Amino acid sequence: EVQLVESGGGLVQAGGSLRLSCTASGFSFDDYAIGWFRQVPGKEREGVSCFTGSDGSTMNLGSAKGRFTISEDKAKKTVYLQMNSLQPEDTGVYYCAADGPLCSLGIGSVSDYMIWGQGVRVTVSS
Repeated sequence: EVQLVESGGGLVQAGGSLRLSCTASGFSFDDYAIGWFRQVPGKEREGVSCFTGSDGSTMNLGSAKGRFTISEDKAKKTVYLQMNSLQPEDTGVYYCAADGPLCSLGIGSVSDYMIWGQGVRVTVSS
């Protein structure tokens, strides 16, 4: 079964850090582009960061630039999103997704991704 499972969310104070994990089963990240998306109530899911296993390209969007880092552990079939200097506006449910466009071309849209995890909640208090 093709599946993505996220973990690592929680409650953190402003200025703190969290590391989200996205673990794949049933497929390899080498063959897919991975995206992290954030959703807050009443808003559309928006792209935060992406990674392409085949060429190692990464991209962080908007407020994630300079604060978030996406990386991969091939042996664990896991992609991480390291989030530093978190702010209340980073609060939301974070989803990882696979089978999107090449990250070097941009993170793409929600509809570009075929495989989604269940989401993990991140709450940043002020």
